[in-house]
Amino acid sequence: MDIYLVGGAVRDALMAPASVSSASAHVDRDWVVVGATPQAMQDLGYLPVGRDFPVFLHPETKEEYALARTERKTAPGYHGFAFHAAPGVTLEEDLARRDLTINAMAIAAEAAEHPTRATLIDPFGGQRDLQARVLRHVTGAFAEDPVRILRLARFAARFPEFSIAAETETLMRDMVAAGEVDHLVPERVWQELSRGLMEQRPSRMFDVLRACGALQRLLPEVDRLWGVPQRAEYHPEVDTGVHLMMVLDMSARLQTSLPVRFACLCHDLGKGTTPADLLPRHIGHEQRSANLLKGVCDRWRVPRESRELADVVAREHGNIHRSATLGPAGLVRLLERCDALRRPERFEEVLLACECDARGRLGHGDSAYPQRPHLLQALAAARSVNTQAVVDGIAIHPDGSPQAGPKIAQAIHATRVEAVKQAMAPGTPS
Repeated sequence: MDIYLVGGAVRDALMAPASVSSASAHVDRDWVVVGATPQAMQDLGYLPVGRDFPVFLHPETKEEYALARTERKTAPGYHGFAFHAAPGVTLEEDLARRDLTINAMAIAAEAAEHPTRATLIDPFGGQRDLQARVLRHVTGAFAEDPVRILRLARFAARFPEFSIAAETETLMRDMVAAGEVDHLVPERVWQELSRGLMEQRPSRMFDVLRACGALQRLLPEVDRLWGVPQRAEYHPEVDTGVHLMMVLDMSARLQTSLPVRFACLCHDLGKGTTPADLLPRHIGHEQRSANLLKGVCDRWRVPRESRELADVVAREHGNIHRSATLGPAGLVRLLERCDALRRPERFEEVLLACECDARGRLGHGDSAYPQRPHLLQALAAARSVNTQAVVDGIAIHPDGSPQAGPKIAQAIHATRVEAVKQAMAPGTPS
């Protein structure tokens, strides 16, 4: 049997180091085995792990080794594929089923430690497209799996200097028109969206999806934001969709977490449903955004951490932006609504998403966001209150009867308000 290093590890080794950001550099290595059977792999000590097709873990390195295979579509959806792995499947046949030419190159395993000096196996012109900075599908098999549209969009976000081949753009539009993306399963959509959000220019992923029509099918709540105007004195870029892309790219610039980036994506969904007679104002868009967010999260089964952070940001980002105008009582109420007293680490991420929103505007990319230290100072003061001492001080009436819970809560709230008032008083060290 013959073993080959394939895919991203080969691609990244061939790219100039300056073209690969540290955030997107390929870490895992993928291997293809030609001329073997599952039993032969197990006899050599490889551990079978593939559920849908034969994949094995190396007994020492634990890297994945897949048997060379072909595939054909039998029905809509991820599980509507028939995979054929047999000793007679060639390396070229295996490479032909891959998504992009730059991911369809291979080198022999014995040369893997020095890939740039190895003989490249490149039947579909991947090196040519790599040098030309072009994303191009390998064969017509691309059309059989609509998740490849998302993968291509993700690679466009990873390598924003790459263009998309005209014939590939046409193929993606045809796939969308044929209803292919309507059959994608939630897990695969979220997997690709979340990866794309973490690339160096996430806006590019959404530009690609929008251009081929896939965004309207997958995230109509986001797609409808383009062309929706905002007040120019607050948003010099005016267009809500343009603003959203600037916010996403700011989240990448600040190297934020996935939950923060997802919150940035969804914070303004409600602006797409503002009645035309109210434009360019968007009164009440925060709650509408939170309502639409729920549908997005249910549809694509967004994990709880991302869902909850996005909900807080959607509901409260306007109040956080205006927090400098709030008094101590208003600040404490805002902290309570954000559950900041109980979850201060998450609140810091909420503030980071809001900073991305504020700086993701034309001419504001390098602006300070004073609301962040202001609210963190208020939070520190509110959390400094010894709530048990407050409870102990009022829990028992002179006649011995216990105080009602609401009165205790009111007392704790009042004590926190006083603590914030003292901490935020003019002249108080921050």
